[in-house]
Amino acid sequence: MRNAMVMAALLLTGTAHATEDRTAMPPVTDEMLKGWLERGEEIETRADGDLNGDGDTDTVYVVASPDARTLRVMLSYRSDVDIGHEIGGELKLEPLPIGPAELKIAKGVLTIRDLTGGSTALSATYRYRAVRTAERPRMRLIGLDATVYSRTFAHEGREMSWNVATGDINTTKLTVPTTGDRGYKRLHTRRFSQPARTIYMEETPDPEAELVRVAKAE
Repeated sequence: MRNAMVMAALLLTGTAHATEDRTAMPPVTDEMLKGWLERGEEIETRADGDLNGDGDTDTVYVVASPDARTLRVMLSYRSDVDIGHEIGGELKLEPLPIGPAELKIAKGVLTIRDLTGGSTALSATYRYRAVRTAERPRMRLIGLDATVYSRTFAHEGREMSWNVATGDINTTKLTVPTTGDRGYKRLHTRRFSQPARTIYMEETPDPEAELVRVAKAE
């Protein structure tokens, strides 16, 4: 899969020597993304920006099918003999979205906001940075926020904000609004820390499971 994508990207961007003009690479086209799809898949959303700090455009997109959703990151690269894009990471998203995922690239950080579920919803926000490893560039998780709540206020909720880079975690209980209130009230915010660790995109933990885990650890 990676080799096919790299070769396709090379057809778009061509080859270049390091001594030639340093013109920024164009983003991967919609036509190329569609060419990588399997039967029944479609592009839910995409975003373009510089994630690895090389001045070239990287592309992030979500592939959706009736029973699965996958986010993929295509990072630009330049070598002595060619230029192109290669996979920097993949993230399996929940299959029942309430609207398309929101993608944003700013100051080298990829932010993904995803709302899934039904009357009980899970709002998850993921933050990643591109890092270079011995094998290849990869996307490292630096932050994970999660909120479980009722869209009809039928039950209480809970939210978590986890700074993965430092290990600091905040959790808050959401109480059902009383008469006259317009939304949940936030009570009992607790802060604690756990050892910081390196988590790459493919290893991203389930946000709802993490929310349950840290609630038990309070």
